Amino acid sequence: MVWLQTPATTPSLPAPKPVELTLLDFIVMGGWAMIILIVLAGIGLYIFLERYLLIAKYDKDPRDFMEQVKTAIRQGDVRRAEAICAANQTPFSRMVGKGVSRLGSSLPDITAAVQNQGNLEILQLEKNIPYLATIAGLSPMVGFLGTVTGLIQAFMKISQLQGNVNPAALADGIYEAMITTAAGLIVAIPMQFAYNVLVNRIQGFILKMEAASTAFLDVLQEPVR
Repeated sequence: MVWLQTPATTPSLPAPKPVELTLLDFIVMGGWAMIILIVLAGIGLYIFLERYLLIAKYDKDPRDFMEQVKTAIRQGDVRRAEAICAANQTPFSRMVGKGVSRLGSSLPDITAAVQNQGNLEILQLEKNIPYLATIAGLSPMVGFLGTVTGLIQAFMKISQLQGNVNPAALADGIYEAMITTAAGLIVAIPMQFAYNVLVNRIQGFILKMEAASTAFLDVLQEPVR
């Protein structure tokens, strides 16, 4: 009788579970550079929201306001024109109000007062916006610095292992290198976009300020009826 030998079966090993990483895990693995990038992102987000909401608050159509002021000036009622400007409290009203307060002076003096006040208002609206451009440029450099330090850490581990390279031992340095590079770009791209959005809003606001100042100066040069 021939006995058939069945090959021994080895027990199947369970499939390795996928590694699930949380946001906190990425922050920890990114090291010190991630902390700096999070702070920069927080500062940039605050600046963007604060400036955007302020510009949206003031960026209204000034035509109704200008019509009220021009009507009061045509009627010779300077006090009412001043009251209209004081009641609005917008960059448009403060700029025109400065010109109304100079009525009786020469036209060049009034023009200079209006232009100077307009420049001050624009400077106030642009406050802190350049920091967004700084954050957009600084974030990739911080991320790249984290990449360099992560690679240095990985190579130091290789030198310590003296040829017996264990991939797990190198994981921390490689994680830090890759995560900080990505994080730097993740912060920089939205910050650059936010900066461009605010600059475009400011440019549109400047055009409206110029139109309002021109309308005010034009009414001063209308012939007396």
